[in-house]
Amino acid sequence: MHAQVETLEGLQRRLTLQLDLAEVEAEVDQRLKRLTRTVRLPGFRPGKAPLKLVEQRYGGEIRSEVMGEALQRSFSDAVRAHDLKVAGYPQFDRPAGAEASVFTATFEVLPEIKLGDVSQIKVERPVVEVTEADVERTLQVLRKQRVHYHAVEREAREGDRVHVDYTGTIEGHPFPGGEAKDYPVLIGEGRTLKAFEQQLVGLCPGEVKRFEVTFPEDYFAKELAGKTAQFEVTLKSVHEPHLPEVDEAFARSLGIHDGSVAKLREEIAANLKREAKRRIQAKLKEQVMQGLLAVTPFEVPKSLIALEAQTLLERAVEDLKARGLKESDIHLKPELFEAQARRRVALSLLLGELVRSHGLKAEPDQVRAMVEEFAQSYEDPAEVVAWYYQDRNRLREVEHLVLEDNVVAWVLGQAQVTDQPMTLEALMGNV
Repeated sequence: MHAQVETLEGLQRRLTLQLDLAEVEAEVDQRLKRLTRTVRLPGFRPGKAPLKLVEQRYGGEIRSEVMGEALQRSFSDAVRAHDLKVAGYPQFDRPAGAEASVFTATFEVLPEIKLGDVSQIKVERPVVEVTEADVERTLQVLRKQRVHYHAVEREAREGDRVHVDYTGTIEGHPFPGGEAKDYPVLIGEGRTLKAFEQQLVGLCPGEVKRFEVTFPEDYFAKELAGKTAQFEVTLKSVHEPHLPEVDEAFARSLGIHDGSVAKLREEIAANLKREAKRRIQAKLKEQVMQGLLAVTPFEVPKSLIALEAQTLLERAVEDLKARGLKESDIHLKPELFEAQARRRVALSLLLGELVRSHGLKAEPDQVRAMVEEFAQSYEDPAEVVAWYYQDRNRLREVEHLVLEDNVVAWVLGQAQVTDQPMTLEALMGNV
């Protein structure tokens, strides 16, 4: 077997391979003879069909199979001989006018990556302290999530839940969705049109009110957008909200078995600190990864981008199907994911080179610590830890995260890092 390699544009290479057709035909002949011993052909008992008939029936298929295997083997041998790092899959062709034994394999190679000046990377590191005010704010959110309503005989106010009967018309004609019985409205929540909700404020149970509402120009129902409807509404009932007290019963409802409010507050603080740590690490990782890409430009193999874009497309399709869409209604193309795929491939190659060149790895104690940290959010942490260690694939995912964190730590040790004090709310994106 002979092979010549030539450099095409960018990362593209072409190998010219020459096969030994005598070896190929010898292998084809052996396989046909083996097949003859067991094959069933009409008019012959198993194993009694003439070799010539077997060759007529299966020779083309077997020859194609053997030729493909010989090409793959020759390609692999040539890649090793020329010390090529192949990206993606090769495309085999037979050149026009060439001998029957000559083929070409066109493919891309992995780029040579030389890490840029990491000291030029600028990173803003959030510095956050979880305060009692943060714990109290979270407690109030938990209370609102468990709100219950009591019927009252008074006028409706902001925050009340009311039930109404209503009919609506546009220019005297009913419209889709313009009529309902015992329809619940939480005044001020915004699930219905704000203009509609505000008309209910001040009404008492049994009262009837007529008013107009103009639908917004960007209303989701295009046939109603910008139009004015006349409504007649009967208020059926008013229920005012009641938040649960922060007491033993409330603590138990949130998993604190002894009902200790102090312990509940401690757990909330611990959860907030874990979430703050996670958010800070995510912000640091994003800045570090963007910085590495900025200081280390290199060409990314198009074949790997295409493979990654296809993978992202398939994931998106599966996600949409899980949300109830029919596959026939999903019209996505790989080009939609090309930018994301390019970044993911570039980062994968860059991080791989950085890890190799600087000997970074995920230490077992680091992996264990991350698994235990994940487990703290569950009722039985030991069971969660065991779950991770029972499956090598699950553990490998954690190892990958630890390795990424080690890359971030390595870069932060050399980059220009500025601490940025901020509140927990700002970190969470709530302000």
